[in-house]
Amino acid sequence: MLTKRIIPCLDVDNGRVVKGVSFINLRDAGDPSELAKFYDREGADELIFLDITASSDNRNTMVEVVRDVSEEVFIPLTVGGGIRQISDVRKMLEAGADKVSLNTAALKNPDLVRESANFFGSQCIVVAIDAKRISDPFSFDSYLNASVNETLKMDENSVWEVYTHGGREPTGVDVIKWSREVAKLGAGEILLTSMDTDGHESGYDLELLQLVSTAVSIPVIASGGAGNLEHLREAIEVGRADAVLAASIFHFGTFSISQAKKYLSERNIAVRPIR
Repeated sequence: MLTKRIIPCLDVDNGRVVKGVSFINLRDAGDPSELAKFYDREGADELIFLDITASSDNRNTMVEVVRDVSEEVFIPLTVGGGIRQISDVRKMLEAGADKVSLNTAALKNPDLVRESANFFGSQCIVVAIDAKRISDPFSFDSYLNASVNETLKMDENSVWEVYTHGGREPTGVDVIKWSREVAKLGAGEILLTSMDTDGHESGYDLELLQLVSTAVSIPVIASGGAGNLEHLREAIEVGRADAVLAASIFHFGTFSISQAKKYLSERNIAVRPIR
């Protein structure tokens, strides 16, 4: 039986780990290297490190921070933010990352996903999708001229829109369509974040999770909304996620990794034991 992964997320802005609500109102959560060491000791299955303002500020991910973090952990590390070309992917892997997360660049240049997967292997390529529910179901006319692939555009059946640049830019792209596309392009897994539930600690968007997990054959990481351990179980059993990502509940000491694994194991969800 495949085990479900518990993944703390280190969102980094200007060299510090931060946590916000729906991608805004950021507050400091600590030093990336120190937190990485802590989670490695605690028994996290992986770490995801996202430079959340690299794309919006039009700069590259801070390689030195990635290198520092990778030297402190012995579990898989995924790095994202500001990665725009295949040379950036190589740079992150050489700095110590095990996987690279593509978001804004993947939508601007889908061939980057295909080329990176072919060159480095699908297991190294994660596509991050920031999804937001459409507030006005009658606003699709504004997207008719969007400069995206016609087959990916939102239509009258769309419920979630893809956002880029750290959740700052709407794209006119349907989340379910884009999820299927990145799977075809060769991505090894999808990091799916609900912007609506992110940081609210009221639970993941289970409907979104379930639909994306059902639409693709690659693993889906649930992100955005964990506030208690039951939310993790729901994401796995109801949302069909292969892994659960959380930040606030771990960064600020509400729950530990061992508590999360014990809770899930007691509910017959297979998890990796703490070393």
